[in-house]
Amino acid sequence: MSRRLAREQALQVLYQLDLHTGDVEQALALWWQAEPADPDVVEFAGAVVRGVREHLDRIDTLLGAASTNWKVSRMSYVDRNILRLGTFEILEMEDVPTMVSINEAIELGKRFGTTESGSFINGVLDRVAKNLDRV
Repeated sequence: MSRRLAREQALQVLYQLDLHTGDVEQALALWWQAEPADPDVVEFAGAVVRGVREHLDRIDTLLGAASTNWKVSRMSYVDRNILRLGTFEILEMEDVPTMVSINEAIELGKRFGTTESGSFINGVLDRVAKNLDRV
């Protein structure tokens, strides 16, 4: 299974939910209907999306504390949701090493964000990990 592909799919669903708040299960079902994927990809991406949405308040609090001069609400939709995804992995996915979560988030930023997204995401997630003693 490609966890990178699963993260890309999760990011797109999280982005959609951020723009149009709705039911997580419905959003996932509609996504997989339009973008069929391997069952392992569906499972991992679904776990990330559900986890981010379930822990959203805590994740946004951690991001707010780690991002100097940036309110979470003022971040771009793409960067914000990549940061949420990465923070969720650092917090809850013990089978994924912290550095892997950070590096994967940086790659998502480079692919889906702006030219500055990778370094911004790296800085914020590094602070999140340090604040949680995960580095």
